[in-house]
Amino acid sequence: MSVKRVVFIRPGETEWNKIGRWQGIVAVPLNMHGIAQAKRLAKFIRNINLDVIYSSDLRRAKETATVLSEYANVPFHYDERLRERDMGLWQGLTTNEIQDWYKVPYEELLTDPHNVPVPRGESRVQVSKRVNECFHDVIGRSGETIGIISHTTAIRTLLAELVVDSDPYNLQFRNMSVTTISANNDGSWAITQLDDVTHLEGMKSGAFEEKMG
Repeated sequence: MSVKRVVFIRPGETEWNKIGRWQGIVAVPLNMHGIAQAKRLAKFIRNINLDVIYSSDLRRAKETATVLSEYANVPFHYDERLRERDMGLWQGLTTNEIQDWYKVPYEELLTDPHNVPVPRGESRVQVSKRVNECFHDVIGRSGETIGIISHTTAIRTLLAELVVDSDPYNLQFRNMSVTTISANNDGSWAITQLDDVTHLEGMKSGAFEEKMG
């Protein structure tokens, strides 16, 4: 394994983030605040010394990557396996609407939040399978430090797999936050930076609170 450090970046804010709507794989664009957040991170991106950046191909991630690419002289690659969880019939809804309109499927998901899929969507286990396949595909052919622009559930499932004794489903990841893991000598991974938004210099950055187990 040549990669020593992985920097996870969550995309900037969208209007659906602001009102608490589940985005899933919908092509929701960054709002003006989200673009401003990306520009703030872009000022610091050179200091991270990234060798390559892999990004989700969803619109909000690609727009974040586009802003960063103007400042980071590194190659960018898009991979659909880094997408957010497909929320199926629940995309565009708030958690309260899901609880009201899909009461039985919602309660079933709460009983087993990892294995039960969203109606016409994905389970956490399915997300974990594809994002881990992507991670292990790129880990052996990249430089020492790579960036991954992805989404809350995708990042959580990767951390759950890679970092021993971590509990990422109880961690928050704010818009345009940076979370870094570093390789230990034995090949395991450790979180060295969690949900860092110091680069935003006081700008607001919300975290979508997942209430599904």
